[in-house]
This record gives sequence, C-alpha cells and structure tokens, in this order.
Amino acid sequence: MADKKQFSFISASNERISPLLNGDVQVEGAELIWTNSDPSETFWRQLKFEEFEICEMSFSSLLIALSQGMDMVAIPVFPSRRFMHALISVHADAGIEKPSDLNGKRIGVGEYQQTASLWLRGVLQHDFGVDQFGVDWYMERSPELSHGGATGFKPMDGIKFHQIPNDKSLATMLANNEIDAAPIGRAFSNEKNVIDRSTTVRPANADWSKVKPLFPDLVAEGTRFFNEHGYIPANHCYAIRGDVYRANPWLAFNLYAAFVKAKEAWYSQLSSKIPSDMVFGPQYMAQTRATFGSDPYPYGVKDNAKMMQTMIDFSHEQGFIPRKLEFSEIFAANILDL
Repeated sequence: MADKKQFSFISASNERISPLLNGDVQVEGAELIWTNSDPSETFWRQLKFEEFEICEMSFSSLLIALSQGMDMVAIPVFPSRRFMHALISVHADAGIEKPSDLNGKRIGVGEYQQTASLWLRGVLQHDFGVDQFGVDWYMERSPELSHGGATGFKPMDGIKFHQIPNDKSLATMLANNEIDAAPIGRAFSNEKNVIDRSTTVRPANADWSKVKPLFPDLVAEGTRFFNEHGYIPANHCYAIRGDVYRANPWLAFNLYAAFVKAKEAWYSQLSSKIPSDMVFGPQYMAQTRATFGSDPYPYGVKDNAKMMQTMIDFSHEQGFIPRKLEFSEIFAANILDL
C-alpha cells in the first residue's frame, strides 16, 4: 500500500461496491479511506463543506452545483436506482385511486431538490399528466440541513411550496391526513440520520389502515416503466473534487474500472448469496433478469445516455438549472466514451 496515494472517500455501502470496500477489488494506484455515510448526510456535507476528495453525490444536486460553478467531476457509476414514483403512499380519505388523481393534492417529499423528487415529479407529469404547478409540495428536511440549503436552491416561481414543521415528518403528516401522498419508506428504516426526520419522528398512534400504496402492484408498475423507457431511474453517481482530479487525472478512469470490477465480482457470486429462507429467491432472481436483463445497474455514459438526458431535461424543466448541461461538462474527459 505504501506506493498508493490515499484519497478520502464517502459513500453508503451496497452490494455492488462491497468488493471495493472490503478490499477484494483495488483501485489501481489509489487507496480509498472510506467513510460510511447515509446519502442524505453525505450530500449535505459535501455540498456545503467539500470535505471529501471522492464522494457519492445526488445527480440533481450535482447538476445544480455544476451550474453554480462548484468544482467537481462526475464518474458515470450509479449506485442507487429505484422507481421513486411507484413508492408513493396515499391517504385513503384523499380520493386518490390512480396517479392522475394527484392533481391538486398535497404531496410530501423528503427534499424538493433531491433526485428522488426530481424523478417523482417528472414521471408523474410526463407519464400520468400530474402538473407540477397544480400540486402543493411539502418538504421535510429543514433548510439549514438540506441540499438546497447548501446550494441556495429555491423552487421556481409558481410552485406551491411548503416547509413541514420541525416537530413533524412525512410519515406523521400522511398518517394524520395532513398531506395526501408521500413516499414514506424512511419511516420504516432502522438507520437514523440527522437530515431525514422520518427516520426519527415516527407516528405514535396513527391509523395506518388509512395509508395505502398508490401502486398496489409495485412490480407491475416498475416493469411498465422499464418496458416503456428502457432503464431503472438512477438517483446517485460518484464525483471527484475538481482540484483532486486535476492533480490526478488518471484517477477517474481507474475509479471507474474498479467500480466495474466490483460490480462484476458481486454478480458472479449473487446466486450463491440468496438466503435459504427466501424460498422463491432463485425464481425471483430469474424473473428480475427476464425483466431487466443480466445487468439492471449499467455503468458508463453510453449505456445511460437516455436516462441521464432525461434527468437533465427534468432538471431544466423543474427550474433546477438555467440551461441543459452537456455530458462533457459533467463527466471526466477520459471516461466519456465508456
């Protein structure tokens, strides 16, 4: 290790990067000094203080920061993907039976600026006709601990925006019928953090029988989206601080190559990692591969061009960025063709 340069690295853990974190896969010429951090805390810390040389980063916040002149270079590795719009829960008394019924309703989001909310609004608008200007948006994160607080972002004129009181969360407000819809998965997480109140402020005596999923069949809706659009939406990527990249231009390519090797290493052992108590685990894996192919988490610019362009388009449409950035303004030059 003595001949390797050390770089501070902050990221959440997941299966596809675990071989990199546990040392089974190495970054050529580099040693990563890893800080394990919840993404919401990571993004706030990096956007506000630029503490780390390499970081996991919200893609929407990356676009905002780059548009504002923040100095960082992205790596087209996407550790987090999900169908965010399909994770919305609704209150039974709100009169919401289908996505288009969200028009004119009160929708809660963790943070207005976050990529999950970008996808939620964009898909609801373009796939289901929910006008972003016709909804009242409620945000959980406090301004001083939010990505928007770090970048100074404000929703554009015409957006009906509300800040949730500090003693409440998305989950408490939805359960108490104070908002009509929200993704509330954080309320059931065991991993608490200082940014998301849903991980700490839980409904005490709420009537959960009144809370139901907007999409009762999540698999069916995810399959529909994938078949129509060709990808699982990504939320995060990785980024190198600009001064670090300029001093070490080889680092971007070597990092990308290591992330690819780590994912391949995980995939090679995935079949043997299915817990035995998941009786239908092998069948579920076969169904997943039949739907999404052998690699649901593709890396690289080329294989993600359509998805990334959609995020750029949504970011411009939702007032995040004043103009649409080119890929060459976002990613390191030596990995643009990968």
